[in-house]
Amino acid sequence: MINISLLMIMVATALGLVWLRNLLAVVMFSGIFSLTAASLWVVLGAVDVAFTEASVGAGIATVLGLASLALTRTEHEKRTRVFHLPALIVVLVTGAALIYGTLDMPGWGDPDAPIHTHVAPRYIEDSLAETGVPNIVTSVLASYRGFDTLGETTVIFTAGVGVLVLLGRGRRYPVANPRVAAGGGPGRAPAAPGSEGAAVPGDSGEMRFKAILRVGGKLLIPPILLFAFYTQAHGELGPGGGFQAGVIFASAFILYALLFGVPMARAVAPASVLRGTLALGVLIYAGVGIAGVLLGGNYLDYSVLAHDPVHGQELGIILIELGVGITVASAMMTVFFVFAGQDPQQVD
Repeated sequence: MINISLLMIMVATALGLVWLRNLLAVVMFSGIFSLTAASLWVVLGAVDVAFTEASVGAGIATVLGLASLALTRTEHEKRTRVFHLPALIVVLVTGAALIYGTLDMPGWGDPDAPIHTHVAPRYIEDSLAETGVPNIVTSVLASYRGFDTLGETTVIFTAGVGVLVLLGRGRRYPVANPRVAAGGGPGRAPAAPGSEGAAVPGDSGEMRFKAILRVGGKLLIPPILLFAFYTQAHGELGPGGGFQAGVIFASAFILYALLFGVPMARAVAPASVLRGTLALGVLIYAGVGIAGVLLGGNYLDYSVLAHDPVHGQELGIILIELGVGITVASAMMTVFFVFAGQDPQQVD
């Protein structure tokens, strides 16, 4: 009943996304859909996926959607009465082809399916002995599918670079003195545009007086960062890893920026540092593979990294997960800061 209830909520939310024309409502419904999906993953036992879905889908993606709305001049989607028959035909043909392709797939939960007779038993029975990592998900992603995960990390790096190239010329925030940016202290300088002490159009300076939110943020941000480090370090033992830790770590900085202003967050994580760490994570991942080649093994073969092959596998997994976490966190923070630095007056 829990699964069916969550699935029905997702279906209703998806229909609402298609029907609604208010863009703010669409963004909020999208966050509700992601949060419900994360709950469904938890019920199904896919806690690793639930971490990422809740942090990215319900958290960071919702914030970026709201940031995009702040840069637009309309709150409603434009209605059009144009009926494009070729587009409808393409969609119907593609959907029919996808449905036809599923007809030869094994039934749901079929014990005789190839994945249950060849691949899954190998991972379940041999992954701990071969990699020394109890979490099968981590061993599969970081070792057996190391090339695939390297490609995913490179895609995230490329996305961050693409956002920088397309939107990187946004508003520049002065961050020379965080105390001045915070508007604190006697005889302080005028608050910089975009800082917490500045008047922001539409809020009448209310954020400056929302002490409850800021005190709550100060109480929440340290545990969030601590949980991110725990998720990174605990990824080979239980649910977690570089992807999950990276988005959780970035969400703490984004929360800090929302409560205390982008200049304050920029003082802690300058753009130059983020651009360096964005590439550093991929370099760590690729460098582990190169180290394996130099030590006489194959690329991304961690067995040669230590005197014992199992210890080498464990060391390699820890290192590449660290690289993944660094790149993911840097990419998420970079995208947010780029959106936050755009000037609404210059956006159509």
